[in-house]
Amino acid sequence: AAGAAVTPELLLRKATLARTSVTRAKYAQRGLAHGSPLDHTTRVLLLRQLYLSHMEGRRFADALAVAEQMVGASVMPDVARQDAARACLGLGDREKAIEHLRIGSRVSPPARRAFHLWTLGSVLYLEGRYQDACGALSRAARWGTRDKPLYLAGLGLAQLAAGDDDVPDLAELRERL
Repeated sequence: AAGAAVTPELLLRKATLARTSVTRAKYAQRGLAHGSPLDHTTRVLLLRQLYLSHMEGRRFADALAVAEQMVGASVMPDVARQDAARACLGLGDREKAIEHLRIGSRVSPPARRAFHLWTLGSVLYLEGRYQDACGALSRAARWGTRDKPLYLAGLGLAQLAAGDDDVPDLAELRERL
């Protein structure tokens, strides 16, 4: 509305609705630099918009620096860890990414735990650490509800790659997907 006060919340909304990463970053930075005090949640949500802009621009070191600020804020700690892990993967630091994913899966609310464990298991699988991947993916399947077939299929592939003798029928797992 014309004459409406520019608040950090309004800038967050504009950043969220931005169509380009440059515009997203502009509004996020303006929100973070706003003169009024920011509550922790608004600050982290603005940081996340800035993080997304950096990721979209493949500026992984900048994205990681922002994600680390989010981690330090202790708001949505699992999301902040997932974001830090994605930036680490972009930088090629797989061990640090795995560490963030492990922590994220531990601090996440139960409703998101399966997703974090699946992501961890997928990264471990792609690293050729099949037994570790089996552990994470089996925990994802235990925590999973709606996406359980996805977690079970990943687990089946990891078990096959690990040389397990008791691999479920992959065709059946594929069909359940």
